[in-house]
Amino acid sequence: MFWFLLLTMVVVVTAVTLAVVGGGGSPVLQDVEPERFTDPLPTTRPVGRADVEGLRLPMAARGYRMADVDEALSRLGAELAERDSRIAELESALAGVQAAAVSTGTDLFKQPGDRPAEPRGRENGGADPAERDER
Repeated sequence: MFWFLLLTMVVVVTAVTLAVVGGGGSPVLQDVEPERFTDPLPTTRPVGRADVEGLRLPMAARGYRMADVDEALSRLGAELAERDSRIAELESALAGVQAAAVSTGTDLFKQPGDRPAEPRGRENGGADPAERDER
């Protein structure tokens, strides 16, 4: 009886092992392509907040693949450096315009087509008090 149970157990273990490994002509467990990082960050426009929030890196056996993380971080770093340089350029241009406006007395908030402000006392078409006496 002992030998019968031992032989039955060996046959069952062998059958399960062959079924899992694919002991026949067709594989039971197919090879899966490793998950690769496809850069979802846009190349035709600046990276936005939604792009960063939607960024999903593929998982590896122990966390994330370092090469994929490094690639994404270097891309984001380059984008931020480009924006910082553009902001610095615009701020320096604005400082130059403000300095020129202060030295010439130009009103920075005047819209194109606005008329110059009238002297006090002439609002609503009224005459200056000194002009009223002359009339």
